[in-house]
Amino acid sequence: MNSNHMVHAVDHIGFAVNSLEEAIRFWTIGLGFTLERQSEMGGSFILQVTGTADPSVRTAIVKGPDGSRVELLEYSQGDRHGITPPTASAIGSAHLALRVQDIYAVLERIEQAGWKARGKPQAIPAGPRKGTLVVYVIGPDHITLELMQANE
Repeated sequence: MNSNHMVHAVDHIGFAVNSLEEAIRFWTIGLGFTLERQSEMGGSFILQVTGTADPSVRTAIVKGPDGSRVELLEYSQGDRHGITPPTASAIGSAHLALRVQDIYAVLERIEQAGWKARGKPQAIPAGPRKGTLVVYVIGPDHITLELMQANE
């Protein structure tokens, strides 16, 4: 198969948010990402690319310590389009897993930013990641993150 016909990398992960400013604060202050850039787009471009009839979208790209990028999107009519499923088991629900050094310190920091743990950190009981501590957290926009602390 021709390699030009295949995906060769993940460029970024995107999340629609209610408040771009609050989301930027969470990702930068709460998680230590850096703000790379912000922009605004509008008109038929949004409809043609996303299939969403919305007059404008403000965006920000935040970059993680490993170089991974998260795009935050605040649509001007976002509240009219619905919300992310409220539970991790809902069909269509997604999460982003983040590796951390101290899961309890990160939980304390992000809870101060308005995010809440769905449960308590648990060690994976078996398999290649046995002993890794994991917990899901959910934010104001119903975005779910998984925190993972390797068993070292």
